[in-house]
Amino acid sequence: MKYLHTMIRVTDVNSSLDFYCNKLGLVELRRIDNEEGKFTLIFLAVPGDEDAQIELTWNWDPEDLGEGRNFGHLAYAVDDIYGLCQKLLDAGVTINRPPRDGRMAFIRSPDNISIELLQKGDALPVQEPWASMPSTGHW
Repeated sequence: MKYLHTMIRVTDVNSSLDFYCNKLGLVELRRIDNEEGKFTLIFLAVPGDEDAQIELTWNWDPEDLGEGRNFGHLAYAVDDIYGLCQKLLDAGVTINRPPRDGRMAFIRSPDNISIELLQKGDALPVQEPWASMPSTGHW
């Protein structure tokens, strides 16, 4: 058995690609537009780790996806949790659960999919402004 991908339904392709590619750093591997089925599939991955993919599924007919909390979350190991969280914050992404412990943070996609960011290896030393930053919303 081999892991292939995780499918996430999205409501706005452009805002989702901006979030996942421009802000989070994933790259688009391939795209399938299905005229008959009225949907688009877009496969994304972290550069250099193309075996762990996300499939964004966009159904062309509008639909309300709700909060998306029933999905759970995606998780990525990151080289520098503070640096990435600062980059995301600077790009307008809300850090729902800041990396107060130097190890774990949570953000949410435009479709409210929770994304867990985990520091590779040992936790980084606790530092401000993260140590005293409160959580925002839920994740």
